[in-house]
Amino acid sequence: MKKPWILLLLLSLWQVSLADNDVPSFARVAIETTEGTIIIGLDGRRAPITVKNFLALIKSGYYNDTVFHRVIPDFMIQGGGYNRDLESHEPEGTIVNESGNGLTNLRGTVVMARLHEPHSAMAQFFINVVDNRSLDPKADRWGYAVFGYVLEGMDVVDKISNVRSAPGGQFRADVPVVPVIITRAYRIAD
Repeated sequence: MKKPWILLLLLSLWQVSLADNDVPSFARVAIETTEGTIIIGLDGRRAPITVKNFLALIKSGYYNDTVFHRVIPDFMIQGGGYNRDLESHEPEGTIVNESGNGLTNLRGTVVMARLHEPHSAMAQFFINVVDNRSLDPKADRWGYAVFGYVLEGMDVVDKISNVRSAPGGQFRADVPVVPVIITRAYRIAD
């Protein structure tokens, strides 16, 4: 039972050793949406690989004109992987899951979305609108990696989570009827 925790610890230490020194210990990012602006803080000390990846995508303009394609009241809002027409907009490559970093899936945390495979995160992220501790790692399974938190604009997150949704594109449910667009995402100078 303790072996998965040892593996998580070793993996975390390995990830930290791989992380470049150019990853800031803290960075602020603005996510401008059609519903308002969300300011998030990124924890580069606890999630260096994820933060480096997210900041590189921000710098490249990757998130501009993507949408929040999955909105679930009392759970989370998810975006960063699809354009306005709900066509996939995922980059190449995946990153290592940093869910064993000590950060918890609480209301307002920013988290990497992934497939069932634990190391499948690319660019999609979600923001928890409630505490979702069931998404944290357990001794027998990987969790979802928290890498930041909302500093300002939680009211915007709540508003997005409560927009009217329906099936859309390839999705059976939870797609905003009126698209919620990330018009621009950028790093805020320190």
